[in-house]
Amino acid sequence: MEHVLAAVRTGPSRTEVREFPMPEIPADAALLKMEVAGICGTDVKLYKTPPSDEPVIMGHENIGTIAKAGREFTRRKGFREGDLVFVEHYVSCGKCEWCHQGQYRHCENTDWRHNPDAIRYGYTSAAKAPHLWGGFAQYVYLPWNAVVHYVPQGVTPELAGLVTPMANGVEWSLFDGGVGYDSSVLIQGPGQQGLSQTVVCKQAGASLIIVTGTSKDAARLEVAKQLGADYVIDVQKEDPLARIMEITGGRGVDVALDCTAGAGTSPVLLGIEALKRKGGTMVVQGEIAQFPDFPLARMTLKFITLKSARGHSYQACELALRQLASGRFPLEKVTTHRFGLDEVDLAIKSVGGHGVPDVIHASLMPWH
Repeated sequence: MEHVLAAVRTGPSRTEVREFPMPEIPADAALLKMEVAGICGTDVKLYKTPPSDEPVIMGHENIGTIAKAGREFTRRKGFREGDLVFVEHYVSCGKCEWCHQGQYRHCENTDWRHNPDAIRYGYTSAAKAPHLWGGFAQYVYLPWNAVVHYVPQGVTPELAGLVTPMANGVEWSLFDGGVGYDSSVLIQGPGQQGLSQTVVCKQAGASLIIVTGTSKDAARLEVAKQLGADYVIDVQKEDPLARIMEITGGRGVDVALDCTAGAGTSPVLLGIEALKRKGGTMVVQGEIAQFPDFPLARMTLKFITLKSARGHSYQACELALRQLASGRFPLEKVTTHRFGLDEVDLAIKSVGGHGVPDVIHASLMPWH
């Protein structure tokens, strides 16, 4: 029997390369031969502190070629063998309220936090047949309800690996934050999410983009400038609020995007103060367990709209793919490093800042 190699998370900060049987592909399913699996900050967090003891094939930013497609899969979805595609990590039910609204990211079928039977690439247990539910593998199984996009011609698999953070950039800055022509924007955190927001905000016509980071982010802040940031601020070397007010002539910014995901309450507090005197919008990602001194009165007095950054929509993915295909920005500067299947541990730790230096977006290439 033919086998598939996959890197399996077996515990906190622990990976084993294991063999799985090549799955049978029914008429309404397909098999994806992996080309690139992107690694992001969420992987760093889930690798260090897994939400369960289940073995998991991580990898939720997946680009690959359709190796085998059932006849019904092709009839329903249009994808054929040989197509280079991006597979979203959500696997929707297709029949609930959220799915009918096109907001399948909220579907219970893919809600791994609350549904033990949920299917989400990079999160679902490898014990669940047919096992191949993550991109850190040679092949991935695609059921009838997988959400699949064509990768535009001319976009390499490695560049296409940026589509998930880029889609988040579209969703959070344009759709949630309302960034548009002549907007002034504060982006906190120059990781792959923050750099994607920089590109999207510039493309949308923002007239002022300020990106903040720490001293260890020096290389990333330099990339932010090359991608369109007007100013970058090292928050460890200067007072970020004073500098923002100096740059804006005391007016503050229209939109604050918190892309720090784990830096605690400080970015939220800075965002509230950095927003303009009335009517600004703040979009926050990440999870802050407790915030007992949250300045609600300050927020309401300034008439601030607070929104949560939660994933991306189908439209955001399509726009992100077009952005990658446009060649308008030097996004190859974000895809900094490649790793093989036997280097998953090093790759994840490097993205987290504890391994290979100056990694922004890591491309895991299972055949490398």
